Amino acid sequence: MAITQAVCTSFKQEILVEGHNFTASTGDTFKIALYSSDATLSASTTAYSDTNEVSDSGTYSAGGGSLTAVTPTTSGTTAFCDFANISFTSATITARGALIYNSSASNKAVVVLDFGGDKTSTSGTFTIAFPAADSSNAILRLA
Repeated sequence: MAITQAVCTSFKQEILVEGHNFTASTGDTFKIALYSSDATLSASTTAYSDTNEVSDSGTYSAGGGSLTAVTPTTSGTTAFCDFANISFTSATITARGALIYNSSASNKAVVVLDFGGDKTSTSGTFTIAFPAADSSNAILRLA
């Protein structure tokens, strides 16, 4: 199995056809689900699936957690958006990657994240720290 970091191809088409609303507080609901190293996620992933999702633990439950979006903006010729960091507390988790998906739009896939190796928490806090919300670092950039 493999997890390959990518903006999902289906998402690229959907933003041209039907859209996803990333506007903070008034937009769609985006979630992040965590996956074990047995998962197969890539640019061809089209929707959230619970196959090889990590088990419920602490505040993490199936489907993952809701993300707080940073309203999209532009800099130069790049449009970008990001999310606030998210933490799952009192959790024992081993995750190799994650899927950000739009739960307001039939759980459509947006971005696959590859952690580069297993990341763990043991009866503690599992935090996903997103990069700076700018045109060079934001988790979702369209140039």
